Amino acid sequence: MHEKNLRFHLSAMRMFTRIIVVVLTFQADASYAAESENYDWAHYGNDLGHSKYAPLDQINQNNVHELEVRWNWASIDNQSVIERPQFIPSGFKATPITKNGILYVSTPLGHIAAIDARTGEEKWTFSTNTWEHGRPANNGFNHRGVTFWDKPTVDGFEPRIIMSTANAFLWSINAETGEPDDSFGTNGKTDLTVGLGRDVDRSMIAHSAAVPIVGDTVIIGSVVYDQPMFDMTPEKLTDLPPGHVRGFDLSTGEQKWIFHTIPQSGEFGNESWLDDSWAVTGATNIWTMISADPELGYVYLPVGNPGNDFYGGQRLGDNLFGTSLVALNASTGERVWHYQIVHHELWDYDPPAAPTMVEINLDGRQVKAVAMVTKQAFVYVFDRLTGEPIWPIEERPVPVSSVPGERAAPTQPFPTRPPAFDLQGISDTTLIDFTPELRQEALQIIEEFDYGGLYTPPSLNGTVTLPGWTGGAEWSGAAYDPETSMYYIPSVTSPIVIQLEENNPADTQFAYQRGGVRTISGPQGLPLTKPPYGRISALNLNTAEYDWIRPNAEGIRQQIIDLGIEDPGPVGVPVVAPLMVTKTLLFQAITDGVPLLRAMDKATGETIAEIELPGIPQGAPMTYMLDGKQFIAIACGGGSDARLISLALPD
Repeated sequence: MHEKNLRFHLSAMRMFTRIIVVVLTFQADASYAAESENYDWAHYGNDLGHSKYAPLDQINQNNVHELEVRWNWASIDNQSVIERPQFIPSGFKATPITKNGILYVSTPLGHIAAIDARTGEEKWTFSTNTWEHGRPANNGFNHRGVTFWDKPTVDGFEPRIIMSTANAFLWSINAETGEPDDSFGTNGKTDLTVGLGRDVDRSMIAHSAAVPIVGDTVIIGSVVYDQPMFDMTPEKLTDLPPGHVRGFDLSTGEQKWIFHTIPQSGEFGNESWLDDSWAVTGATNIWTMISADPELGYVYLPVGNPGNDFYGGQRLGDNLFGTSLVALNASTGERVWHYQIVHHELWDYDPPAAPTMVEINLDGRQVKAVAMVTKQAFVYVFDRLTGEPIWPIEERPVPVSSVPGERAAPTQPFPTRPPAFDLQGISDTTLIDFTPELRQEALQIIEEFDYGGLYTPPSLNGTVTLPGWTGGAEWSGAAYDPETSMYYIPSVTSPIVIQLEENNPADTQFAYQRGGVRTISGPQGLPLTKPPYGRISALNLNTAEYDWIRPNAEGIRQQIIDLGIEDPGPVGVPVVAPLMVTKTLLFQAITDGVPLLRAMDKATGETIAEIELPGIPQGAPMTYMLDGKQFIAIACGGGSDARLISLALPD
């Protein structure tokens, strides 16, 4: 009897233990489920390191083909174009962010909108009146996104939307009401033309990037005209506004620090600007996104080229910090390290996208690194803390310039790893070769120009340059999967001609600028080079090798077949085609005959599904989870028909 009771009690205890385990497991699963009910895309690239990655898998390989448009928000810009038809915006390129069920987005004409992320219902809009100062510098009416900040107060936090504008102001807006923050600057805005160290015409400088916030500091770059706009007054011989980078206090809007991308007298790097050219040269700006490592407190600056883009006779020397990656202390603006990726820039190879914070397994040890894709189709990878290259970078001789007064740098830095992700230079290995006849026609086309390998300088005769100023990589940047250390790079193959023309010496001492022939086509209406003309390259950062490379679209495949050429397969299209990566899929926004959101297998690049969009995708896609449902949002269209589209699986 005692033995039977003991067995009963042991059995009961085992059952009780199983119940406890089941309950605890259920609670853990419920807790995880509760945490995953909502997921915010918090920054332009989802994180300050610009990974463009979200660990969501509700939309996956098995169901992605079922995606459908959940809501469609007509941009407030559409009405503005009707009211002010003289101000036509460019494409709707913003990537929205989400916070607590609200989606926040900027528009090319300088509006901010708060939208219910579930339904697409407009909560509020605010106009920065960007149009009041006419067409903004360089790319006109153009904007990429806003930044969310919780402003500390005595009672907790007040949410704010921070945005720099194309007419050179920095705004702080109450995220709940859409009203300006009266404690910030003057009536909620700070004038960004003030504090650069030179008088700056507002029409020559703009701001279109979503700005990074580290601690209580917002870091600001700028858009400056690409083409030289000289002040013809002899005693005021200047080029463009300087592209210095600044940090502003988020509570007051006051400028905290300035980092001179063109080093001033006595500063590090000033000696790389010969004949005091630092005093009159402009640009050397950051028109694209800036990334950050908030744990280190560093920001990483993809600094662009000095003006005059294609002729540097008036700015001899290496021209630090032009065309460089620079790490700064975000709270002080002090330089931590830098690496110049092009000396004495002559090709408009300014870094086009934010560097990406990555982690690499290097010979068994984890290394925190920063990777930067470039227009010249290189990936530069550095230790995030020290700036040391992860793999050797070699200084190699490059061709000299034939232009009077010009002095091209004798060497340029070439990464030894990873290999270039797109074609470089004009040669037998890059020219079109579908048939011997087409190859011969291509050779005849380029005979009238100068051409050669990467970094062949511009000339008076005209130099065929590959990649051109649109890349290689472009403003959409790359996407990074932190679980696999895979780096997905979209790129285009698009040669250009850089021909220099002489300026009138009576008007300016800037001797030459780009003019004449600018574009070049291949034989029989085909491109000059081999395909693909647009591609995605999947780079394994642990090995510095590409796991796969695929054309980004069908492209002109049928046109090639119609010429009697053997089917080449998909050949890609040379368009900016932004990427986003999730736990299960790689997404691309692209137009291939029709506007598409394409879902791909991350491991192979194979297309799993293509979802037709109601407008041409212009911005980079993002994803968020709300009330247990995953959405994907993307900005489409432009002009008078710009829309924000949100997709989800059927209920």
